[in-house]
Amino acid sequence: SFSPNSFITRKCYVNVVLWTSLLRNLLLDGICISVTLCVSYQLLVSSLQDKSIEEQLSMGIRYFDLRVAHKPSDSSSDLYFTHVIYTHLTVMETLVSVASWLKSHPKEVVILACSHLEGMDDARHESFIYSLKNLFGSKLCPSLWASGYQVILSYDSQVAARHEELWLAIPYWWANQQTAQGVISYLDWNKELGRPEGFFVSGLNLTADRGYIAKNRKESLRTLTYSNWDSLSKWVEEQIPGSDPKSLNIIAGDFVGPLPLCSQVIALNHKLRRKNSSQIKKQY
Repeated sequence: SFSPNSFITRKCYVNVVLWTSLLRNLLLDGICISVTLCVSYQLLVSSLQDKSIEEQLSMGIRYFDLRVAHKPSDSSSDLYFTHVIYTHLTVMETLVSVASWLKSHPKEVVILACSHLEGMDDARHESFIYSLKNLFGSKLCPSLWASGYQVILSYDSQVAARHEELWLAIPYWWANQQTAQGVISYLDWNKELGRPEGFFVSGLNLTADRGYIAKNRKESLRTLTYSNWDSLSKWVEEQIPGSDPKSLNIIAGDFVGPLPLCSQVIALNHKLRRKNSSQIKKQY
């Protein structure tokens, strides 16, 4: 039987439910800044995830918001993840782990959204894209499984138009709010406008900028997220996956290791699977 809290289910849930659903009609778990941040100095606001990339994949995360940057005055071609500060691990070191995990899970699909792309000229864009194509190779394609494709790679730059393997930027509904109510109001407003044609992300992310942290010395993005989680969690549980104009597609949040977002999204998809199975049976 299907259990939303099952570790095996979390590792393979796209495989479990995709056969009855279009991927854009599923609810996918996503996170902002997907790697465990290994930083050069302590800054609580920047430590958004506690788990390694492999742990996040095994928890059920399938969308990764990768904010990529080249360090100023760095003579190397290395790129890093950034959120106020830079990670020690390079982007490619982390993505090698993703490729290895996918090799062990051939029917799982991930969406990698490369955004921000700070400090990158045309040559660095092309070099990075070449490395991505070399790493994921035949896994990169908009169609899935039949030919072994597992990676949907979006790239938030006009450079993406030169490469047929890349998707254009995936819309991200980011509220830029410090309270759960502010986030929920923004997301509900977008839902009323209707869903985009393709993939899109609903961000549960709260905003705690430097000014907020300076005025609230005992607060961090972690404590802010935790204190608002009950309201955000209730809103997630009320969502309905599927093709309805007000259905969501990808739900992204921070600190998804300690917080049970993965289990909630998987449980919602199980409802969609049951619904689709019932419809198929009625046809026969």
